[in-house]
Amino acid sequence: MSRPEAVIFDIGNVLIEWQPERYYDRVVGEDRRRAMFETVDLYAMNGRIDCGADFRDTVYETAMAVPEFAAEIRMWHDNWLELAQPVIERSVALLRALRARGMPVFALTNFGIGTFDLAEAHHDFLGEFDRRYISGHMGVIKPAPEIYVMVEQDCGIAPDRLLFTDDRAENIEAAAARGWRTHLFEGPEGWAARLVDEGLLDEKEGPLP
Repeated sequence: MSRPEAVIFDIGNVLIEWQPERYYDRVVGEDRRRAMFETVDLYAMNGRIDCGADFRDTVYETAMAVPEFAAEIRMWHDNWLELAQPVIERSVALLRALRARGMPVFALTNFGIGTFDLAEAHHDFLGEFDRRYISGHMGVIKPAPEIYVMVEQDCGIAPDRLLFTDDRAENIEAAAARGWRTHLFEGPEGWAARLVDEGLLDEKEGPLP
């Protein structure tokens, strides 16, 4: 099989950890966090942001609708950088190793316009992709088939020459249905090994030191 012509990274939980529950457990306690998440679907709220809705307006409108947890919900906006951390440094190193070898590296991520702007201002590697496909700008989120079609049409690379990693099985399955090569991200070690297997990195670049 021919080598991939581009490698595509998801961002959340691949390059930057995204576990909002962990932040809330630390700040307000697990019991209150559980009660809040049972009362309001914060991931649905975030999905609207990822589809292009205004970051602040969406969070603050949700907070107004749920007065019991208004202060905590506003933290999703006001303290967002603390929700989205830490950086997965080994994954960033793999991204940079690929680019150093001349391999085009893209991002395909469910990310809001405002949240991505905020993240990019704090993480220089987010500006290092050859192409970036940000759902907030595209108006569609993974795993909708349309987002994968949009990537194919924009980059002009055949689906079977795209290698994509994501931490969510449904996103991987949707890409595989288009004929993409895929890797379910469960940690940088497995991803590094896959990149070596594909002939994109060598053994000294791939395995963890």
